[in-house]
Amino acid sequence: MDAARSHLRTGDALVVTRLDRLGRSMRDTVTTAAELTDNGVRLVLLDMGLDTSTSEGRLMVGILSALAQQELETIQERTRVGLEHARAQGRVGGRPPKLSPAQRAAALAALRSGLSVAEVATLHEVSRWTITRLRGATFAEE
Repeated sequence: MDAARSHLRTGDALVVTRLDRLGRSMRDTVTTAAELTDNGVRLVLLDMGLDTSTSEGRLMVGILSALAQQELETIQERTRVGLEHARAQGRVGGRPPKLSPAQRAAALAALRSGLSVAEVATLHEVSRWTITRLRGATFAEE
């Protein structure tokens, strides 16, 4: 799809068999359709008989856009409510920390003593990125 879009110019038409071939999600599909229209490219959907060069075609893209926006807002609201419910029950999301508080303090002390990030990571059997994030978060707090 990216390769096809890179060749499209104003006045061209992109013909797809079905709407779902235009993007990975409804929102992605509607965004792509809007971008094509904004760039002067007609979109022709064979299964729906939709052509954005007509007023009916543009209306359908507008309706699909509104539906996609409503779907996104519904998902966001449900996610927010679910997270609030989980927090109220004492559940915390995300991965557990790789290092305990004592290990974090020891890693920071090792860094301050002059050991490199790689050496501290090897010492604690974690990635260098774990130590880099730890160091960055700590220095940001200071």
